[in-house]
Amino acid sequence: MSKFITAITLSSILRNCLPLSAINQAKQTHAQILINGFFPNVTLQTDLLLVYSRCDHLEKAQRVFDGMPDRNMYSWNILISSYVQNSLHYESLSVFYRFLQVGLRPDHFTFPSIFKACAGVGNSCLGKKLHSWVIKLGFEGHVIVGSSLMDFYAKCENLIDAHQLFVKMLVRDVVAWNSMILGFARAGFSIEALVYFQKMQGEGVKMDSRTIPSILSACGREGDLMKGKEIHGQVIKSKFFNRDVAIGNSLIDMYAKCGCLDNSQRVFGNMPDLSVVTWTTLISCYGVHGKGEESLILFEKMRSGGFKPNCVTFTAVLSSCSHSGLIDQGRRIFNSMSLDYSIKPGVEHYACMVDLLGRFGHLEEALGLIRMLPQDPTASIWGALLGACRIHKNMEIGELAAYRLFELEPRNSSNYVALCSIYESVGRWDGVLSIRSMMRELGLVKTPGCSWITINGKVYRFFQGDFSLRRTKIVYETLDMIIKTMMSPQGYG
Repeated sequence: MSKFITAITLSSILRNCLPLSAINQAKQTHAQILINGFFPNVTLQTDLLLVYSRCDHLEKAQRVFDGMPDRNMYSWNILISSYVQNSLHYESLSVFYRFLQVGLRPDHFTFPSIFKACAGVGNSCLGKKLHSWVIKLGFEGHVIVGSSLMDFYAKCENLIDAHQLFVKMLVRDVVAWNSMILGFARAGFSIEALVYFQKMQGEGVKMDSRTIPSILSACGREGDLMKGKEIHGQVIKSKFFNRDVAIGNSLIDMYAKCGCLDNSQRVFGNMPDLSVVTWTTLISCYGVHGKGEESLILFEKMRSGGFKPNCVTFTAVLSSCSHSGLIDQGRRIFNSMSLDYSIKPGVEHYACMVDLLGRFGHLEEALGLIRMLPQDPTASIWGALLGACRIHKNMEIGELAAYRLFELEPRNSSNYVALCSIYESVGRWDGVLSIRSMMRELGLVKTPGCSWITINGKVYRFFQGDFSLRRTKIVYETLDMIIKTMMSPQGYG
């Protein structure tokens, strides 16, 4: 009887450890359980499993789970969910396959975790099979399961199925709206993301801290400064939103993409808490605007402030050097990654260096760097080299880069156009005809250039060679007048 009471007491202690994340207390209790010989005990083992999982001690959680002679649905769901919450998606799926092998079937707690894991590893096939199980097991009307299924389709950019599920939902909370908004924004359909946001507000659903970064990202891509400022105003009014680091980072990025770098700097200066991501975002913004020197100053301030740069930070800094032609500084920073920070340069860092060297005429050095790569060069690296060859009319290296790209991206028309441009610049008309013939055989067409402007809340797009707009003639006449004025000796003066 005393053992039964003691087991209840120990179980109570373990459960009290949960809200406090008291891992040391949990370990001491675990020791007492072993000393007093209370194993096997499903309740105590499940409590231990839950505490270790919540405290991110997953190796200990796995050992407790493996030592359980009897496992209930709760214990399986705890372990699966814990791996997913720590982005260990393959491990969660491995546990899930074992779960199926013992004859169990997922419930409304299992499905959300597994759909998240499927999205995490891009396993759309398994996700679709689980969708059929959701229907068969009668969970289609369950709000959380339905939202997680829709989120899976949205993250896999299957926006048609995601939309169909969204329309069928009887109850659409902010989580469901966020899934659709984020799905469209991530896939590059910024206008659709903004439309969903307007509908969400129209239905009286209040945005949360996950909604705002997605909408600001869409505003930045569309250049919709007015909507971005409107969201910013709502952020300022909320003490909770105003202190959110992710929202602050999104505001910095949005303003920079809309051409308002001063506003980005002001948001940065007013943020009460900064992170490595915050510094990296502002460094990147200055780099994109061609202010490489300022980016390097920010980088030094970040380091002196005790923030350790990560691989994304180095990508931003190297890209900034590339935009501003800071070759010596770029070389120094690239070398410092492994020497000073023990960060092995990745494909994106090599691509930045190839772009930096190539853009300013160091094509042989750029090609040598590519040949030093420990793995096969990606399309982004060869693309950077091809772009540089186009600038400097280097046919020999340009051909090498282009034909590697034809193998990696046979349907990307821009690579063919780039090589064709190089041939034109050096008078190789046979090459021009050959590339155009290849494009015709593959059914490729050049993607027209596009620019846009927002007037009174409406976005107007201009495509190269497009005369469909009602006022096209007036636009071109005005543009010609501006160009002539700028080129005149007096200019605007």
